Parts: sequence; structure tokens; C-alpha cells
Amino acid sequence: MTSSLSRRTVLAAAGAAGLVGVAGGPAAAGSRPRSAALVVHNARVFTGLSGARPVEAVAVGRDGRILATGRGNELRRLVGRDTEVVDARGATVMSGIHDGHVHPLGAGSRSLRPSLEGAETTKEELLAILTGFLKDSPGQEPDGWLVAEDWNPVGLLPRGTLPHHSLLDALPTRRPVALVGGDGHNIWVNARALEIARITAATPDPVGGKIVKGADGRPTGVLKDDAQPLVTRHIPEPSEAELVAACARVLGQAAASGVTTMMDALVGRGELDTYRALSAAGKLPQRIVPAIRIESDLAKDPAAALAYARGLRREFDDVRGLRFGMIKVFLDGVIEYPAQTAALLEPYLDGEGRPTTNRGELYVSGRDYGRLTATFNRAGWQMHAHGLGDRAVRAALDGYAYARRATGLRDARNAVAHLQLVDPADLRRFAELGVTACMQLQWAARDTWTMEALLPYIGPERHRWMYPARSLERHGAPLSAGSDWPVDALQVWNQIRTAIDRQGAYGEGPLYRELEGLSRTSALRMHTYGTARQLRMEGLTGTVREGRAADLLLLDRDVRECPVADISDTTVRLTLVGGRVVHDAESASGRTASAGLARAVSAPRPSAYAAVHGGRHRACGCAKH
Repeated sequence: MTSSLSRRTVLAAAGAAGLVGVAGGPAAAGSRPRSAALVVHNARVFTGLSGARPVEAVAVGRDGRILATGRGNELRRLVGRDTEVVDARGATVMSGIHDGHVHPLGAGSRSLRPSLEGAETTKEELLAILTGFLKDSPGQEPDGWLVAEDWNPVGLLPRGTLPHHSLLDALPTRRPVALVGGDGHNIWVNARALEIARITAATPDPVGGKIVKGADGRPTGVLKDDAQPLVTRHIPEPSEAELVAACARVLGQAAASGVTTMMDALVGRGELDTYRALSAAGKLPQRIVPAIRIESDLAKDPAAALAYARGLRREFDDVRGLRFGMIKVFLDGVIEYPAQTAALLEPYLDGEGRPTTNRGELYVSGRDYGRLTATFNRAGWQMHAHGLGDRAVRAALDGYAYARRATGLRDARNAVAHLQLVDPADLRRFAELGVTACMQLQWAARDTWTMEALLPYIGPERHRWMYPARSLERHGAPLSAGSDWPVDALQVWNQIRTAIDRQGAYGEGPLYRELEGLSRTSALRMHTYGTARQLRMEGLTGTVREGRAADLLLLDRDVRECPVADISDTTVRLTLVGGRVVHDAESASGRTASAGLARAVSAPRPSAYAAVHGGRHRACGCAKH
């Protein structure tokens, strides 16, 4: 009693349910069984539950919740005349992927501009690529901006070549030019752009940012972190229609990847306006938890910060699909050379093993972060700290410890994201403080970012503690997962595979696999239940059990039994959110989304390095511009 995925009975039955809320639940005990909207059988179901009996079938109710799980013959009673029945052919059915740190609207915006694809290039190669971009956008002299995305801040060859506006000034144009770093923490502009932004030798660094200046004291054209808006505020934005269409397209690609919930890790009024437009147009397939960003200076005034966040929630609380309650704060920058703005306990090395005077930048002190956290936690909000370096991670934990003492709250569900470098003395503190470790483990592989751009500048003793996932797990830390897309291409299944083998599809070798690699169960749970718990949604979604929202995936393979390397190539056949089909690989829209996803993952790169590595940054990425 099977059917192809192209039958749409399930849409008529479950589509009206839409995204289920927290209220509601399974049918009352003793009530007469209702027929299901959908039954998937002959599956290897990953329930995400510890000690659960084997499950091979899942029934989805007409209210968008899981009606029952069990053996195939046990669920036959729920098959009615209009029930969609799907044969999984032995593949995995599991909870949808919960992305606990992502920038989906940034992915949409970036898709509207030409991309350098994270390439490593010589000066001559870069000028040739940019000249091509100029030819592709004629008629914009002298004032039309040329903005190229996904510039690799360590990608100029030969190694050690530093970016300077004079190189961009050699382009055959009078137009302002800006290369936006794929890491989200750097931008490189020409002299015309500096002139428009009125950035000179006398311009001071803003709080949380740096205008890079040469030995002569003049700006080089590179701006880091919160100095970027000095330039980006002058760059014209796309129209709302263009942006909404682009974001709808990439959200469809996320659904095709199996993502059913996202925590957008950098949100202000502009992003919320876009979400409102997407929701109104019926183009918001995922559950979205917007993390409202609190700037470094505002973080020192907790009362004003809380008023700001509450004001945005009041203004946008009626947007269907959004779930408020999260706050985002940057504690430091990025660790790789040449940026080195992540905050370290001990100084960076000079590349030859000698300590420098640079320990990076701590944008918010542990004391200020603690006061801010206490204020928000008392009001029912959670905190999400960007912490790359071990000093930033410690500051976050110190802040959470202060807030716990001040409020008495024991389950605030605060988190630290990225955790590229964690001091061993701090591993136990995550469990002690109930702090979630939100990790992007697709970065945990040997490559240029973790080796050449990092090892010589921190030394082997610290390097061993890169992305210490298993150590955190062993010390009882709750783990969650995020992609940081579009810093990387969205590659959910390679992300899960890399958490296991610490090499992934693109690494040059494993990165401390024996010490820090996770089991398959742990990797799958952190991408489902772990992130749902981080977002206070574990009572609604993240596991496959009766009464939970039917946020489900049907895959093309059994990811718990196939070779680990094969997990990277997993294809999602069906994605449901609250029982509503948001991706069907056999539908026309599903094929379009899958094709767009494939292009985004495997687009040709303009250099051999980028063809292998996909232009990924090994740090936080959060798009701050």
C-alpha cells in the first residue's frame, strides 16, 4: 500500500494545519483512532530518544502533529481512504534539522551580488575577475557601487600579501568598489569608497571595530567588524521585492536541505521587516527564532537594551512563524590571521613561535555581559554570545555565572556560539551553569583556515583545543548545532558528517578526530533535539514521538548505517513542518530548490583552493555589515 511522493493527498489533508503552535496535543486517551494524513513506513526512524524501542513507521495527524510511531503493522489502523502512504525503502525518517546559528536573510541578500566564491588569487587574477564583474554591470560610471561578496580575507597570493586600496584603485573604473569578506568580519574598499565614507587618517575606530591603517597612518581600505558600517551604510540596498524574492528562494533551498527551524543570529528592524513580508506572502517555510542584536555600546546599558528588544517584539510579535525571546551579543571577532580580533587568554604568536602583545579584542567585558544577561534573563529572554577565542568564552561564562547568582535562575538556556578555542579549565563550567555550547563543526577539519592561518599564530598546545566537541560532551555540556550560513554554503549533511570524522568532504585531513569526534547519535541529536532544547522548543519539536509537531524528514539513505563519508551526499526526499509539506523532491518546486542548492554547494570556483574548500571561513561569520 505505497505511493510515490508526487501524490498530493497529504497536502489537502495536512496543508491547512500549517505551523502548529505550542498548544494542543495528541488525541485524548481512549478516544477513537482517527485516520492519519500521512503514514511513512518501512523506515529506519531516528527518534532522538534515549532507550526508545525500534521504530519503523510514523503517522502524521491532521492537526500537524505526530499521531503515532511504531511498527508498520501497528499503524495500519490509522490508514484511511485519503491517507497518503509513503514507502521509505529502508531510509531514515527523523526530526527536521534545527539550525541554531544561521543568517538566512544574509544568504538571500548575498545571492543578488556577484561572488568571489572565497577564492585564493594572485593580484592579477583578482583584478581580472573584478574587471569581468565591471563588464557585467555596464552603464554605472562613475557612482554605481560594485559590491562583490565572499571575498577571502586571507586569499591573496603569495601568502602574506595584504590587501590595500591601491590594488583596487588600479581597476579601470571610477566607481566605488567594495569586497565583502565571506567571514562577515572584514570589508576591503577602494579609495573612492573611502572618500565617499569620509574615512581618513584622523577617523577614529568605532567601538567594536577597527579601521586598518598602514605605517603612514592612512587607511588601507580594510575595515573590520563594527567599522564596516562606516562604508556599508552608503551602499544602496536592493528593493524590498528583490530581497523578498531572493530570501524566499534561499529559504526553499534550506527546506530542501532538511532545515525546519532556524535561529537567525543577527536581527534588527530591517530583518524583521523582511520576515514580515515573507510571512505575509506565504514564503516562510521554517520556524524562525530571531536573535535581536544588542550592540557593544548598548550592552553597557541593560535597561535601554531591554527596552529596545521589547519594542521590536511588540512591533513584530504578530508575524506568523516568528518566535521571540533570544538576544545576540558579539564578545569578540575572528581568530585567523590576519584579522586576529578574537579575544585570547594568552597573546597571539608572530608566526615564528614568539609571543606578540596582541590578545585580540573583547568587545564586552564579562562584568557588563553579566549585568546585561541578568536583566534579560529576569525578563524571560535568553542570551546567545558570539565567542571565538578562549578569553571571550570565559567572559561569557563569567557573565552567565554572575547572572545566575543575581537572578537565582537555573535554566535560563543561555548559550555561547562557535567555541573555536576553549580553555580546558572552562569545559566543566558549561554543565555547571547550564550553558549550551552551540557549535559549527563543519569547520573542524584540517585545511588552510585551521592550519596555515591559525596553527603558527597560537601554537600546538592551544591548537589541540580547537572545537572541543567531545570534551564538552564528556564534561556534560548541552550541545547544539548551527551552520552560520552564508559564511559557508549550506551543507547540512556534510556538517553532520564532519562532526563525526572531523574531516568532512573538503578537509585535507582529520582535526583531532580521536580526541574530539562525536558519535553518529550525538551528531544527529545536537542538530535536532539539542538545538530544539537551546531554543526552548523541545516540548514542541526536535524528537519523533507522539504529540510532537510533525517536523519530519524522509532521507534517501539510512544515515545511521551507511559509511560515514556517504552522509555528506544525503538527499532529502521530503520535508514537513508542522505536518505541512515544505519540500518534496519529486515536485517541480522541489526539483528547482534542489538544483539551486546543488549550484550553491558545487558552483565552480575561480581557484583550485576554493574548488576544494568552498571558500569557507573557519570562524564566526556573522554578517555584521
